Amino acid sequence: MSLTAAERDLLAGARRATLATVAQDGRPRLVPICFVEIDGVMWSPIDEKPKSTSDPRRLARVRDIEARPDVTVLVDRWSEDWAELAWLRIDGRAELVGSDRAVVEALRAKYPQYADHDLEHRPLIRIDIAHATSWFASAADTDATGRTIDDLHPATLDANPDDGISRPRGSGSE
Repeated sequence: MSLTAAERDLLAGARRATLATVAQDGRPRLVPICFVEIDGVMWSPIDEKPKSTSDPRRLARVRDIEARPDVTVLVDRWSEDWAELAWLRIDGRAELVGSDRAVVEALRAKYPQYADHDLEHRPLIRIDIAHATSWFASAADTDATGRTIDDLHPATLDANPDDGISRPRGSGSE
């Protein structure tokens, strides 16, 4: 799955995202996360911030992922100037993996707060991006075809099997 330049820029500039998993009772579970995206994969650390348990595998989000790896991540850009609004919704498959040096370096580059965290010995959530849907209020943001977002409708978008980029479908609204 390839992201558009505007989607990659939104991800690179975002300081946090919301991870949605499905709890055992079927309800959505939402948790804010720190993350980086590298080559179509999103990475989120199970860092040293206080948690409800010291065992990462006992965290609710991790239990959810192990039971049902389908997840959604929402990144949004808010501004009082509504011409700057944007959002990106990513669907993917997640798994808990061991630490990765390149990912840890990218996380530390994005979040200086991680300088004192022992991320080398902490697990990561790896999310393989399967589908992305986005909306940008500004005509300055464009998709991979070079069309402005004004050419797109913020309705239901489907991935084009030829290039994996979301395209408009229908006339409904989000």
